Amino acid sequence: MMEVATWTEKYRPRTLAEIKNQSEIVSRLKRFVETRAMPHCLFAGPPGTGKTTASLCLAHDLFGERYAEAFMELNASDARGIDVIRTTVKEFARIATISGFPFKILVLDEADNMTGDAQHALRRTMERFTETCRFILCCNYSGKIIEPIQSRCALFRFTPLKEDDVVGYLKEIAQKENVKLLQDGLQAMVKISEGDLRKAVNTLQAAASLGKSVDEKSVYLVAGQAKPEDVKEMLDLAFGGDFVEARNRLRAMLVEYGLSGVEIIRQVHSELFNMKMPEKKKVNIADVVGEVDYRIAQGADEEVQLSAMLARLALAAGEPGKRGKSD
Repeated sequence: MMEVATWTEKYRPRTLAEIKNQSEIVSRLKRFVETRAMPHCLFAGPPGTGKTTASLCLAHDLFGERYAEAFMELNASDARGIDVIRTTVKEFARIATISGFPFKILVLDEADNMTGDAQHALRRTMERFTETCRFILCCNYSGKIIEPIQSRCALFRFTPLKEDDVVGYLKEIAQKENVKLLQDGLQAMVKISEGDLRKAVNTLQAAASLGKSVDEKSVYLVAGQAKPEDVKEMLDLAFGGDFVEARNRLRAMLVEYGLSGVEIIRQVHSELFNMKMPEKKKVNIADVVGEVDYRIAQGADEEVQLSAMLARLALAAGEPGKRGKSD
């Protein structure tokens, strides 16, 4: 049985020239290719913005079709302990290439999940084997990387993709895969992905697998999210003082849509700032939402906590000057 590749891999750029976004970063990386020299690098930015892709493209452009002989990628979330640094990483870094490449490239994805001891061991390895290996550390938050490593790396900050970039990628893939992508479905994917291209492409593939046109309904179905209109309607009912009906909408999202309380809280928080209401009221409601989110994270019952949130919003209806929560 032939293995079907995911669209994120199938349409992943193979060279720096194929990357259509992060133009400033791509320009800097191309200079590394021209000079055939590079420092250790720290790629920081949100998920799905091209950090791993950029490192793969850089290796391909530097080493050509045989780049795999001088390239290794490890996910630091899986290999986050000091033993991995002392064995796998050290063994790869210390042996010079036999193919005439100037150095090897080792990519540590999600490096901000490494333990402190592992990071200190990595720093020593980076210092010792600089001649034979260059390290690219990919992370969401550069502040979680210890200062001695940061000072030894050139920093590249990846930003979320612009809406036009995401739209262009999705339309191109849909055309190549003969997927009928409706405008409302496209806008839903852009909103859900929030600049994360990997998430957008995975959502497109999942929605297309349903065998129908990719519309807004199918996108939110496969993404495991409620439509923003449903969340807004639930909040409007609570703000209007209709707690019972607001709770019925909540139960529908929990039971019929199969959403988690954490996901609903996230959508409520996002929708809150799109609603027209006095700034002070938004502050009070954000306080309530934050408290409920914390309680759910601590293990409290999701439905009970979300119902309590709606009750507090209903009690505060028509009272924008009040705190909106019990003392």
